[in-house]
Amino acid sequence: MAHLLGAETLGLEYPTTKVFESVSLGVNEGDRIGIVGRNGDGKSSLLAMLAGRMQPDSGRVTVRGGVRVGVLDQVDVFDDDETVGHAVVGDRPDHEWAGDAKVRDVIGGLLGDVEWTAPTSSLSGGQLRRVSLARLLAGEHDVLALDEPTNHLDVEAITWLAEHLKRRWPANAGGLMVVTHDRWFLDEVCTVTWEVHDRIVEPFEGGYAAYILQRVERDRQAAAVEARRQNLARKELAWLRRGAPARTSKPKFRIDAANALIADVPPVRDTVALQSLATARLGKDVVDLLDVSVSYGDRDVLDGVEWRLAPGERTGILGVNGAGKSTLLGLIAGTVEPTGGRVKRGKTVKVATLTQRLDDLDRYLDDPVRVVIAELQTTYTFGSGSKAQDLSPSQLLERLGFDSAQLSTPVRDLSGGQKRRLQLLLILLDAPNVLILDEPTNDLDTDMLAALEDLLDSWPGTLIVVSHDRYFLERVTDQQFAVLDGKLRHLPNGVDEFLKLRAAQSKAATAGPGSGGSGSGSGGSGSTSGGSGSTLSGAELRAANKELASLERRIDKLHSKIDSARAALADHDQSDYQGLAAETESIRAMETELAEVEERWMELGEALE
Repeated sequence: MAHLLGAETLGLEYPTTKVFESVSLGVNEGDRIGIVGRNGDGKSSLLAMLAGRMQPDSGRVTVRGGVRVGVLDQVDVFDDDETVGHAVVGDRPDHEWAGDAKVRDVIGGLLGDVEWTAPTSSLSGGQLRRVSLARLLAGEHDVLALDEPTNHLDVEAITWLAEHLKRRWPANAGGLMVVTHDRWFLDEVCTVTWEVHDRIVEPFEGGYAAYILQRVERDRQAAAVEARRQNLARKELAWLRRGAPARTSKPKFRIDAANALIADVPPVRDTVALQSLATARLGKDVVDLLDVSVSYGDRDVLDGVEWRLAPGERTGILGVNGAGKSTLLGLIAGTVEPTGGRVKRGKTVKVATLTQRLDDLDRYLDDPVRVVIAELQTTYTFGSGSKAQDLSPSQLLERLGFDSAQLSTPVRDLSGGQKRRLQLLLILLDAPNVLILDEPTNDLDTDMLAALEDLLDSWPGTLIVVSHDRYFLERVTDQQFAVLDGKLRHLPNGVDEFLKLRAAQSKAATAGPGSGGSGSGSGGSGSTSGGSGSTLSGAELRAANKELASLERRIDKLHSKIDSARAALADHDQSDYQGLAAETESIRAMETELAEVEERWMELGEALE
């Protein structure tokens, strides 16, 4: 594949730390690269150097002649008097950009609800992010460098962006580099993962799931190194295989190897024990919403909602901006009163909410972290039975990524991610038994998200989560609901079902009442089989399942043959160059065949979903 850009022996140093030391890497045609790592390890600096926005202290970045690089920064900057339309298409005549199918697709996908002539100064953070994305994606670029593109976006916008990036270039054209903590997005879009750590960049094949598997294998080989990261990664891999097996069908790695790795890993949560402990703390009554309605003036937000929260229930809430999610959370927290129906609350219920804002910390801004936690209770118990742990506030801080030196740091000098973690710690140590998390993943890197998920796995209470991070939402909750048209609707198939419902709503709204849409007859969305989303006929479905089983047997045989050939190659006479070359070529041929068979296997798997 043709080379697009590359870095040779990059070095970067700040007055107090060395960020990179002799990093060499490249981006080729067809590369879709996700960049992960802890906050502060240099992900954004690496992206900026590769995109030409920052000069390294040593080494150099080379870009092939004629290659156009487009950059999305973390911060969305516009002139105050600039309109949305001018920000996206500039001074291009209307007939020119409107005649461009790609530009129309971008505008329709990102800016459908944004006024074209509105000044950018009047937009929300999420709308500004979408305008920045539209401005970039409406242009012609050979390489895109995206820094946290999913920040402030809702689930639908993130899904649209993933689909756009997957089809933007042909399979072996264009290059993508993306820094993001959104693990679903990494899995959906990326074919290579770069982990930034300890002044180096370590490449891994595949998206986030494949990266986790390979990182576990690396950590198992050096068991004494970063033991805590190893345990979290293995636990996350267990969830990837058990809770969402479709994720691991996309990267090309051996599924039997993944199963072997997690054979001795217990489920991520002991649901029975946690529910038992939650019942002991809460009793049988938590919060019941009984035929609840809420109106603001003439606007009905919620209408006839029935919801009985159970002890230990872990629920994710989905909905577009303005659908009523915040109102629903306010009813549970007691900050919103219903205009119809009633809210019944258990006597022992103690609700705490992690909001998107950080003003909870304002009274601590001048205090060092150690002074803040000294005011809290001395221990906190996580888990139950033999797995119960009594943790001090300092131990909890350590689990959330603080080191001893940071205990002396004033709160105002903490990073956004550190403040977010301290905010959560203060809430947990106040010992609520109902916890509401409103966009808790903001400012957290993937390792910190795994640590937070690990902490929540042993938290014994009723958990309600609102998040646009679908990986986090599916990982920490056991069921999902959506606020749609003022109602609360259960989503047995999670986020995918929500997206299908929203797509159907949009289609119905576009079609209008006079478009001939079918009623309760057999027309509509096409035939399905067995309740799945597949549109194959019965005969096609049987043939596809038969071919899928045959391909799986072929994959197993090829893996066995390749393993045997590699073992034979290791034992081969190393002076027999011709024989070694012949065996190596044979292995390459089998690996090529394996890749083709796996490609067909994945195509069939997607058709049968």
